[in-house]
Parts: sequence; C-alpha cells; structure tokens
Amino acid sequence: MQPLAERLRPQALSDYVGQKKIIGEGTALRNAIKNKLLPSIILWGPPGVGKTSLALIIANELKRPFYSLSAINSGVKDVREVIEKASDKNIFNAEKPILFIDEIHRFSKSQQDSLLSAVEKGVVTLIGATTENPSFEIIPALLSRSQIYVLEHLSESELVGILQHAITGDAILKTKKIELKETDALIRVSGGDARKVLNALEIVVNSSDKSSVVITNELVMETIQQNLALYDKSGEQHYDIISAFIKSMRGSDPNAALYYLARMLKGGEDISFIARRMLILASEDIGNANPNALLMAKTCFDAINIIGMPEARIILSQCAVYLATSAKSNASYMAIANAYEAVEKTGDLPVPLHLRNAPTKLMKEMNYGKEYQYAHSFENNFVDHEFLPDEVKGTQLYDPGKNPREEEQRKYLRSIWKEKYGY
Repeated sequence: MQPLAERLRPQALSDYVGQKKIIGEGTALRNAIKNKLLPSIILWGPPGVGKTSLALIIANELKRPFYSLSAINSGVKDVREVIEKASDKNIFNAEKPILFIDEIHRFSKSQQDSLLSAVEKGVVTLIGATTENPSFEIIPALLSRSQIYVLEHLSESELVGILQHAITGDAILKTKKIELKETDALIRVSGGDARKVLNALEIVVNSSDKSSVVITNELVMETIQQNLALYDKSGEQHYDIISAFIKSMRGSDPNAALYYLARMLKGGEDISFIARRMLILASEDIGNANPNALLMAKTCFDAINIIGMPEARIILSQCAVYLATSAKSNASYMAIANAYEAVEKTGDLPVPLHLRNAPTKLMKEMNYGKEYQYAHSFENNFVDHEFLPDEVKGTQLYDPGKNPREEEQRKYLRSIWKEKYGY
C-alpha cells in the first residue's frame, strides 16, 4: 500500500498547495506553463514543500513525456541513457520531453556536464530539484540556462489544510471517524514539510485500532516518540543534520555542533560517517590555520573504530569541540579549486625542461633536467627558480588565510618570492 503522502500527491495545479509567489495566478511560471513555453528550471527549497509534485504537475499540464532520475543513485550512464530515449522520442513527438532530476546538487560536475548539450540543443527541458543553494552546487553553464524558483516552507494554515484534505479525501482515512482536535504537535513535528505532517498523521491513525480517533497534541507526541523515526539515516534528515553539524563547526559554535552530534548519535547514525566528515572539515575549513586539527580528526576516526559506542560518543564530542573552537581557514581548499580551474583553462601544458626527469641518455641530450638547481644547495634551502609552465608563470593559486599561522606563511613567501606572486 502506498504511503498517505504518495496517495495524496496533487495531480493538477488546482490541487497544489502553497508556493503562490511562484505558481499563483499571473506569475511568470504559471504563464509559462499556460503558454506551453516552459524553460529549463531549478526548484530550490527545503524538503517536503512540493518540488517533485510541481514537476509532475507541470509535465501533466503540458502533456509532455516525463523522465525522472534521482541524483542519489544515478550516474553519467543513466543520464545519457535517458537523453538517448528523449532524443528518440523527439523524432516522433514535437513536444520536448521533461527530464526531472531530484537532488540535482548531488550530481558531480561531470554528471552535470553530461546534461549541458541536451539542454542547449533542446533535446529535453530540465527540471532540477535541490535543497541546496544552486549558486554553489550547480555548474555555472547549467545555471545560466535555467530559471531559478525558490520554494518556501508551507505555512501552518496550509499544513492544516493538507491534514483536513487527507481526512476527508483519502479513501483509506475516510473509513475512520477522525477528529482534528489539536494540530500544534503535528505541525511542530513536520517542520513545514507536507510529507512529514502526512506521515505523522498516518502513523497516529494507524496506531489506533478504533474506528474513531481524536487527534490531540498529547496523542501525537506519545505516538510519534514510539513510532516515528525523526532521524532517518537513509533519508533527508541524514543530510540535513550532518549539514547543520558541519556548518556549526565551520561557524565556530561548539554548542550547536554538540546538539547536532547528539541528534545523530541518538538516531543511530554510523559513527564512522560522522568521523569521516570531521576529517574532511579539518582540512577544508581549518587547514593550515591549525594543522593539528587534521591529526586530531584522524586520531578520532581511528579511536572510535577501536572503541565503538557508547564510549565513542565522548571521543566524537572531544573532536567536535576542538574543531569548532579552532582557528579557521579554507585557503588550501580554495587553492586546489583555483588550480583545477587553471588546469581546465590551459589544458596539459608541457612541464618546463629543467624540471623533467632524465633517466635515459636521450632525455639528457634533449636537455631534460638541464639547469635544474637543487634548493638544498643554496642558502636557506631556497633558489629563485621557475616551477610553472611559461603560460601560467606568476599565477598565485594559494592565498594564505587571515590567521596567525598562515600570516607567517605569507611573510615567508613574500620574503623569498618578493613581488612575483603578489603575497
């Protein structure tokens, strides 16, 4: 049997609840649908606000072929297969197929790149759904070819309306006499998520073997605590809570970090997953502002896998507090991003001859390694050598962060390289 939220998924714009700012009468998106001139769009908003439902409704309203992929379990191969099907469909059908990609922010750059050509050529109209800021998670080329629409949490009155509709409109719930005496607890549990509020209602109703159910705040909280997995290790909460945990440490708030750590641990999250994310943060967000952070995170990862729960919670707590209270720098993270960008722009530039390895006589005759100067043979173990290819020489990729440790690095680099790299 389908879950209540799926049974009640709206099929037409007239049934769609919320998002009046983007889909109400007279809005740009509503007019685009009405005139059958839909561009590729990105729907950005929190979980449970109707992104998937809206995509399905748009396809229904336009009467177009609809293909759907989830970025969680789809790769480049899956994207290409769907695009091939859409191309074949275009031969016989003038209506452009719609390709819906849920959680599109989880697609890698190469996966997103694989969509570009099909979007540019009009093989498909893309509808992407994301819970993350598209400006950071979607490649610029794809972003520039799409309209962004921001969806908001549903209001309390909208959620109550959805509950009332469920009680009176669902074929299964209609078989029971259900009274919505109080709704505060259901609304609080949902957090503005329509799917969650319906899941909670269904659990409360199904937990009673009576034909008549009076929904009260007390009944909801009592039932939810027993039945509802508020932390779903394989679902959206898994990503939301770990995101809040990481952002709290990045934002130097140990109290918030500990709160979200406790949420994950009480929900049964894999402790290795938590420790791995702290390892990444130690390098990405702290880096050379405090090199010991990476050692601490690595030690934490090793220790929790030896100790296990429940004692591992203490080690995780210690590490989370250490990372949250450490000086921060993303300079190394930005540096490798800059280096990637430089490589993509310039391609495979030849390595300068003096830096090449010369294991054979022929290579030596071709001046491989000639004029290379060994840094340790010079004062302060430094020689003013050129290490980058001519086309990119003088390019500064690493910009030390504004913290005591990296300011020392900046001073050192400035003292040896003078004005070359702009330190």
